[in-house]
Amino acid sequence: MSAEAYFAEAQKVYDRIRSTQLGSIRSAAQCGVDSITRGGLVHLFGSGHSVIPVMDVFPRYGSFAGFLPLLDARLMWTQVLGSGGVRELLRLERTEGYVSTFLSNFRFEAVDTMVVYSHGGLNAAGIDVALHAKSLGLKVVAVTSLANAAIAKPTHSSGKKLADLGDVVIDNCCPPQDSLVPVGGIPVAASSTFAVITISMALVAEMAAELDRRGVRFRAFVSPNVTSVGPENNRLVFDEYMAKVAPRLR
Repeated sequence: MSAEAYFAEAQKVYDRIRSTQLGSIRSAAQCGVDSITRGGLVHLFGSGHSVIPVMDVFPRYGSFAGFLPLLDARLMWTQVLGSGGVRELLRLERTEGYVSTFLSNFRFEAVDTMVVYSHGGLNAAGIDVALHAKSLGLKVVAVTSLANAAIAKPTHSSGKKLADLGDVVIDNCCPPQDSLVPVGGIPVAASSTFAVITISMALVAEMAAELDRRGVRFRAFVSPNVTSVGPENNRLVFDEYMAKVAPRLR
């Protein structure tokens, strides 16, 4: 019963994304492709559960060099309790100024695009990243819940929510509480992870199509089940990635 209810509610989220967010996804894809064709990168950032789309965009079968996932091990969990646990990451992602040290490991350029994921859109880490990117002239793509933004009060000293900072804002179309199924009066079974993965893969597909339309060659990281490319393909993808990313590391 509850599993069936989840599928029904999840389908509604998917349908809302498809019917309302294609324009924003296409705008974000244009930003990303503009960056790549001008020698820039598309940076991806999230903390907590929002690291999942960052990890899934690249390296991932069906994606390509040009994306740089910004992964801070302290802003994800390696176990539930203790060192590397959830309580530590929750504190860090809500601490203003923390993420600036992590960002100092990279050299960003105004030609780049920054994609920031946060369902709630209030945590300091994501807002600090967006503010840092904007200060350097990058385009910012915010992937967040506009339903949550509509009712939430800013907690960042800037007075901003993530949705306020995006040059392009993609609504994950999830409810503020994230979970979809009420059981005994308590909402369970989250939605934002599948929503942002759907958005991210749509963004990858749109960017690939736009690169192809512009006549820009790109090499996709592919499954070994794809027989139309040679066995050296994936090595060349990582060679290309290294060539793009190595000059940006400090």
